[in-house]
Amino acid sequence: MTDASYRDAIFSTPLDRVASFSFDEQVVACFPDMVRRSIPGYGQILGMLGLIAERHLRHGSHVYDLGCSLGAVGLALAGRLAPEAFALTGIDLSPTMIARARDTAAKESPDHRLDFIEGDIRQVDYQPSGMIVLNFTLQFLPPADRDAVIGKLFDALEPGGVLVLSEKIIARDEAENAWLVERYHDFKRANGYSDMEISQKRTALENVLVPDTLDDHHARLATAGFERVTTWFQYLNFASLIAFKPRAGVNPPAVTHD
Repeated sequence: MTDASYRDAIFSTPLDRVASFSFDEQVVACFPDMVRRSIPGYGQILGMLGLIAERHLRHGSHVYDLGCSLGAVGLALAGRLAPEAFALTGIDLSPTMIARARDTAAKESPDHRLDFIEGDIRQVDYQPSGMIVLNFTLQFLPPADRDAVIGKLFDALEPGGVLVLSEKIIARDEAENAWLVERYHDFKRANGYSDMEISQKRTALENVLVPDTLDDHHARLATAGFERVTTWFQYLNFASLIAFKPRAGVNPPAVTHD
């Protein structure tokens, strides 16, 4: 993005009390730098979304980007697809995010149909769509709400449509999870974050970002009715999955539970 942003220094000074993390104006101002230095593979995931859309999106279809932040998914698709190839609606709870997304899209992709609205993705009446993207969004919803959201998105997808779900994950095995977390902290140190910043942000995210295991995600998507789910990307404890809705006339396989 070419709009002005700042280096993430939110947790660079000692805080007497670390407040819960929120996507306020301070976060919005440094968000591009934050995701670049905090989410392994974020740029690669964005780049691949355009290729996925080229392969799986029917010409002229609608796309949702849920928890759209500054609209990076729309810009990624616009970089690969012609203006008439798709229309995208981005939804985010943060009015500041939405305002910046609209401004950036108008400057960088004025010919594409990129619309951004403020809203709660749990409350939206979704229109039929060929592709839905949840990039590091489901993890911020209460765990009790996640099944219903995925079920609602399955219903909104057209037959043959795809859902791309990117999430921070937790490993079921404690030793494996500890190793992944330690290496993730190494990743952040290598990107310029101090131990204090890492610690204070981890405290701020406690009970705000609640990760699931990959098995949890696969099971939830299968239960919703997706016929096939593939983990196409993983970098440490960050992963992206693609789930395929059956085409018309194809019955999804029965889901069994042990």
